[in-house]
Amino acid sequence: MTGTRELHLIVGAGPIGSALAARLSDEGLSVRVVTRSGRAVEAPGVESIAANAADAQALAELSQGAAAIYNCANPGSYAVWQREWPPLAAALLSAAERSGAVLVTMSNLYGYGPVDGPITHRTPLRPSDHKGELRARMWQDALEAHRAGRVRATEARASDYIGPSLPVGSGLIAMYAESVLSGRTANVFADPDQPHTWTAIEDVAATLAGIGRDERAWGSAWIVPSNPPQSPRRVLQDLARLAGADEPRLRRIPRWVLRAGGTVSPLLREVLGVLYQFDAPFVADGAETRRVFGIEATPWETILDETAAAWSARAKR
Repeated sequence: MTGTRELHLIVGAGPIGSALAARLSDEGLSVRVVTRSGRAVEAPGVESIAANAADAQALAELSQGAAAIYNCANPGSYAVWQREWPPLAAALLSAAERSGAVLVTMSNLYGYGPVDGPITHRTPLRPSDHKGELRARMWQDALEAHRAGRVRATEARASDYIGPSLPVGSGLIAMYAESVLSGRTANVFADPDQPHTWTAIEDVAATLAGIGRDERAWGSAWIVPSNPPQSPRRVLQDLARLAGADEPRLRRIPRWVLRAGGTVSPLLREVLGVLYQFDAPFVADGAETRRVFGIEATPWETILDETAAAWSARAKR
């Protein structure tokens, strides 16, 4: 399945794309990363290409000879999703079809909408807002192409990311932690005491690398293995303890205040659409992924140690 000359193409060089590139390179594979800027990925032997991945012809040419194409793209703020995701997803699907590469998509849990109980390999998609509908539609398009024999497609789905490489402001827990580790009160948008699944960036990369090269994964979506859920308050307490910071001070913003702010802030309006994930227990169960592929979540204490050190240093700059 693997080889020193086997090409793997990654679209996107954020935390996930960069971690995946490093992992595949370490395994002796040829790795090509495509971004608009062409910025280099800090991993030996990784080729960085500047290109518009939404250009179907350009992406198809870059994908020739690839064993797998990994969609690790992030079009940016929620406000541009409806405009930028459809052509990008279509170009990725076209490139996979024309090159014969496996299409491996990194996705989230928005497509499930509010759930009653843990999200498993069998949980149906029931999106409750346009972001979830978009991600669900992208998967359905890929799945239909897979079932028609035009492509081989699979998808990894992760809960909110945690890890040292996660940028400030990329998710609520990173935003809260920036305040806590700086000694400030963190304004939280939902109940800080509800259990919630957090997915390590390295575990996402491990899952993508695994399902891209294992035909048992193709034609299905897989939940990334994660540690048992922890409330936002507990995560912030542990990060503060390890960083030598004071006990977190949290102030919950009333929902009516958030709704009022959403009338003038597009970003806040979009965040309101997914706060159901923090109003009740939100648990992603990757047991099936562990059973089939042997992928284990990184030990929680390791994640906390590395994240606390990186985020604390960043908060003090």
